[in-house]
Amino acid sequence: MHTYTQPSAEITPRHVTLTRGLAVGSLLGLIVLGLAWELWLAPLRPGGTLLALKVLPLCFPLTGLLKNRMYTYRWLSLMIWLYFTEGVVRAWGDTAPSNYCALLEVLLCVVLFVACAMHVRLRIRHAKNNPAPEDTASVSATV
Repeated sequence: MHTYTQPSAEITPRHVTLTRGLAVGSLLGLIVLGLAWELWLAPLRPGGTLLALKVLPLCFPLTGLLKNRMYTYRWLSLMIWLYFTEGVVRAWGDTAPSNYCALLEVLLCVVLFVACAMHVRLRIRHAKNNPAPEDTASVSATV
C-alpha cells in the first residue's frame, strides 16, 4: 500500500533570508513612519507631540532581528498587533493625511507579522530537514 505524500517545496537559507529582510525592512518602515507621522506629516499638535515616542518599543526588537534571534521574531509577531490596532482605529477616526499614515501603518504591520511568522516556520522546517552534525546523535536516539 503506497500513500501519496505531497511534494514539499525546498526550503533554502535564501527563503529564510528573504523573510528576515522583509521583517527588518517593515520594522524600519514602521519606525520611520511613526516618527515622520507624529513629528512632521500629521502631528496631533503643530510642531509634533510626545506621541512620537510610540516608536521606542519598536527599536528594541530591531537588535534581535539583526542578530537573527528566533525568540525576537516570535514575541514581535504578537506585539505588532498593538500597532495594527492603533492603525485601524486612526485610519477610520482621523482625517487626511493622518488616516493615510494609519493605513500605511496597518499595511506594514501585516507585512511584519507575515514575515515573522514565515521566518519562524521556515527556520524550524529548515532545522528539521538539515540537523547540525552534533544534533544527529540526539535525533537518532529519540526516534
